[in-house]
Amino acid sequence: MACIGASITYGATVNDREHNAFPAQLQTMLGNGYAVSNYGVSGTTMLRKGDHPYWATKEYQQALQSNPDIVFIDLGGNDAKLINRVHLSGYQQDCRDMVQAFAQLPSHPRIILLLPVVSFVTDTTGIWDRVIMRDVIPRLQEVAYEQHLEILDMHSLLVDKPALFPDKIHPNAEGSGIMAKRLYAQLIVPQDRQFDIFPHITQTSTTSSFYGYACADFTLNGHACKVVKPTIAAKGHPWIWRARFWGHEPQTDIALLERGFHVVYCDVAELLGNSVAINTWNQFYALLQKAGLGKKAAMEGMSRGGIYVLNWAAANPDKVACVYIDNPVLDLKSWPMGLLGGRPADPPVLAQFKEDYNITTDEQLRQFKGSPVDKIKEIVAGKYPVLILCADADEAVPPEENTLLFERRFKEAGGEITVMHKPGFKHHPHSLPNPAPIVTFILSAKTHALFIVQ
Repeated sequence: MACIGASITYGATVNDREHNAFPAQLQTMLGNGYAVSNYGVSGTTMLRKGDHPYWATKEYQQALQSNPDIVFIDLGGNDAKLINRVHLSGYQQDCRDMVQAFAQLPSHPRIILLLPVVSFVTDTTGIWDRVIMRDVIPRLQEVAYEQHLEILDMHSLLVDKPALFPDKIHPNAEGSGIMAKRLYAQLIVPQDRQFDIFPHITQTSTTSSFYGYACADFTLNGHACKVVKPTIAAKGHPWIWRARFWGHEPQTDIALLERGFHVVYCDVAELLGNSVAINTWNQFYALLQKAGLGKKAAMEGMSRGGIYVLNWAAANPDKVACVYIDNPVLDLKSWPMGLLGGRPADPPVLAQFKEDYNITTDEQLRQFKGSPVDKIKEIVAGKYPVLILCADADEAVPPEENTLLFERRFKEAGGEITVMHKPGFKHHPHSLPNPAPIVTFILSAKTHALFIVQ
């Protein structure tokens, strides 16, 4: 196994780097069945025109001569320096060339790209995180999409851990250990390299990149649908079903794609979880089953997406592995009706809601019983765990009328529910910069027992 990279790979500033740089910690985790070689060279760039190109190092030649079975490439942080930014237009081609140099070896290695680790420095002439996020990471994702390569997000993995960066650039031994653990997990998750869902989706009309992964776009009975496939599918073909707001705060979706999950979407806006929405999703589910995805889906819904997720889950308890919802609408009397006092009505959406549910009088609104809070018994019957991220200062979807009410009734009914509070946060932003707690919840759901390793 060859670890290609700069100072973070080398282990610069890490105490006892021979044992604590992330390649060394990875070696310890993997044991004697693997030989992990550290070919990191501090200060080097992917760019051939960079101030210190990795191409010109003896370590690069040594890595090629080692004829590795697995290659991790972690180059991009130094490319974000001011001195190198003028050459970033050539980053993709240089990355493609390096990938091909390894791919053409007799060993035909498995090649995995690492997105650069976060930089906490404020000097914009150095390794500036804004450039990493805006200019380097998208280029790496483009190469991963074109070359069908695995890609691991080291940036989100450590973005909430500044204390592990003593000099604001290099992770210490603990941070390097987190990186090593993520690489280890990628290597041991059971895979199905033969599975490709796209040939089984006959409706596919266009394919595009979703953060480095292939996304098929098609329609089902007039409803826009998307299926994103992982570079390599995990065994059992697990998947997460995004309800509403496609691509918004995609951290969890990307993290699961890395781990071999598919990400799917079927647009039923603005049907607000009515019978038409449920029936449409039933047809979409049947299509995905025929295409080979696992029987049970991890469900994901942000804001009003909570209505879509749980109303469908209540009607299909045997098809749900777990539910993750984020600042969710759980009682339509709260939003869009505005009948509970925590916020005013939303007239445009309320008009659509009345049409969706064939409501014509105020009395029908007051008597409405079609929200997730009214379907606790059916939801609990599914025996799947529920995770809610709750912004305690949510001004759009009051927690007292939605999450907290739902949590109390769910627990009273014997359901398994976890509410993760975000003190001081409003409705936006959703998710977490580092989605690890959400990902851990989804991977730990009993239906996905193969993926518990983080």
